Amino acid sequence: MTARVWDVILVGAGLANGLIAWRLTSERPDLRILVLEQAATMGGNHTWSFHDSDLSSAQRAWIAPLVTHHWPGYEVRFPALTRALAGGYSSIASTDFARVINAALGDQLRLGCAVAAVTPTSVTLASGDVLHAGAVIDGRGVRASASVALGYQTFLGQEVRLAAPHGLTAPIIMDATVAQGGGYRFVYVLPFGPDTLLIEDTHYVDQGHIDPDHLRANIAAYAQAHRWDVVELLREERGSLPITLAGDFDAYWQELAGQPCSGLRAGLFHPTTGYSLPHALRLAERIAALPDLAAPALFAAIRAEAQREWRSQGFFRLLNRMLFLAGRADQRWSVMQRFYHLRAPLIARFYAGALNPLDKLRLVSGKPPVPVMEAMAAARKTHPKHLHLSGHAHEQP
Repeated sequence: MTARVWDVILVGAGLANGLIAWRLTSERPDLRILVLEQAATMGGNHTWSFHDSDLSSAQRAWIAPLVTHHWPGYEVRFPALTRALAGGYSSIASTDFARVINAALGDQLRLGCAVAAVTPTSVTLASGDVLHAGAVIDGRGVRASASVALGYQTFLGQEVRLAAPHGLTAPIIMDATVAQGGGYRFVYVLPFGPDTLLIEDTHYVDQGHIDPDHLRANIAAYAQAHRWDVVELLREERGSLPITLAGDFDAYWQELAGQPCSGLRAGLFHPTTGYSLPHALRLAERIAALPDLAAPALFAAIRAEAQREWRSQGFFRLLNRMLFLAGRADQRWSVMQRFYHLRAPLIARFYAGALNPLDKLRLVSGKPPVPVMEAMAAARKTHPKHLHLSGHAHEQP
């Protein structure tokens, strides 16, 4: 193959790299970019959601062509609390993500392209061909590292068509009235149409894998409990989002050895919810504005963005350790029930990752929903070597 040099090659066409490529194509059409994806379509089989308050008005306008559904509010349900909250909530289906960005990229996207190895300035394909670029961005998901201790939000979702209208007018983003079992469990429900729902069974667990048949059975039981007669399974998606408990930021980035990366691989996600769209959007904006897109400058800019996020997220990692390490596993729902009793603006700032000092004080004041001594012990475990998750939370109820 004749050697050719691109300005930027993006390996993996998921959320983060897709948004970066889309932004570069629209803002800097002079650049030679290439996106490589081993699957037959970009974006995989996912649903990405965000709160309106997570983004600026300009960001919401930019992302609008990708939005599949939007609702003016949402609901949460707990054993002793049911609450409707105002505030826009949107979801992007990966089919719409792929449709819009595929059209924008054209022949700058290669699907069904397996990659054997990457360096900051080259990509070796499974075919043996080597592609060269000013910079290569690795966006292939979470990278395992002893420098970061993770829990997981593991889920399986089914988009189903019902025999009759379900009656929901807004998403249920957390229904924790279900049996808890070995860890914090809730059901997430998005009403896509009068008789169409996405129902996800979600678990905060120590390990990233749960038998999918258990989750399917949980979804069937949830639908039956709500008297929803499922007549067709339209689609099924699975995922396991990282939940950061502790880490050594400098060690992790030293391991990357100058390799620019994006999305979950760069640690750019909300440490408690696993939501990553706002972070991916901000990174795309930052990269598109860089005057120098050579690998060293790009790596430094991405690291700086990740470091800014890491420093701002210490309190969230503390909350995560309390959720995973303190109290009985089947009572972890009480932490979130207490949280949703708080004022709506604080809840919005929590999801946006923008808590102020008074918010943090409010979150930890009063009678804690977990044993005090266990909470204090969890708070002190700030390095991954201090954390030894038991694995018990992945057991099925």
